[in-house]
Amino acid sequence: MRPFKGKSIVITGAGRGIGKRLAIGFASAGAHVGLLARSKAELDLAHLEIEHAGGSSLRLKCDVRDSAHVRAAVERMVHHFGPVQILICAHASFGPIGPLASADHSKWADAIDTNLTGVFNLCRAVLPAMIENRWGKIVVLTGPGADGPRPNFTAYSATQTALVRFVESTAEEVLDANIQINCMNPGLTYTSLTDEILAAGDLAGARELDEAAYIRTNGGTPPDKQIQLAQFLCSERSNHISGKLISVADDWKRLEHLNSHSAIYTLRRLQKV
Repeated sequence: MRPFKGKSIVITGAGRGIGKRLAIGFASAGAHVGLLARSKAELDLAHLEIEHAGGSSLRLKCDVRDSAHVRAAVERMVHHFGPVQILICAHASFGPIGPLASADHSKWADAIDTNLTGVFNLCRAVLPAMIENRWGKIVVLTGPGADGPRPNFTAYSATQTALVRFVESTAEEVLDANIQINCMNPGLTYTSLTDEILAAGDLAGARELDEAAYIRTNGGTPPDKQIQLAQFLCSERSNHISGKLISVADDWKRLEHLNSHSAIYTLRRLQKV
């Protein structure tokens, strides 16, 4: 069974980590996958793995911070596989790790450009065609920091929280165009970001170091759980779900048959008492 046969999907951060895992998962489900990342070497390897498994992919070397690069990458995808029907944003940058009082300004700005403006650039590039065709799915990966404070990772936390509100707001804008956009928390997973935490040492904080060491040992959330949730959010089964932040740790399978309450899986505001 290949539930995404013929679908045109762009996945960012697809050269390694979670993005690569999702790319392989969607390609095996029949999708034409646009592999978008900055590293040519990593893109070549991901493309080769998908090709050897009988899948279909296109390498899109691109810097998400550059809107012109993003538009050109999307145009290449359209030329090869038709309009982008599904977008998965799986790229991320920590920015400066350590106390805010000593944070490097350029690294802070880079995290904003990569994590937040990068997602804006991608959504801006694919939404016009989705709106015209009255169908589309967008999934934005968000990590720890979107659902609670993360000291010593203020740039990353700020962008993750901003992405959730960005998704909530955009979801309402495109609701009548039959487009669903959601955030997905893939759970703690061993990636290059794990190594960045360990390399930062005391700047990251004891809790982060212990957690990163544990994740490096056991690998964290299994890829199949991440792929299952991503494929659910990109399928017709989730047409009634939009503007939500859903984690692999949530009991998300019940959402297929339930109309989720508007306050569930959203950023919450304190209510006056």
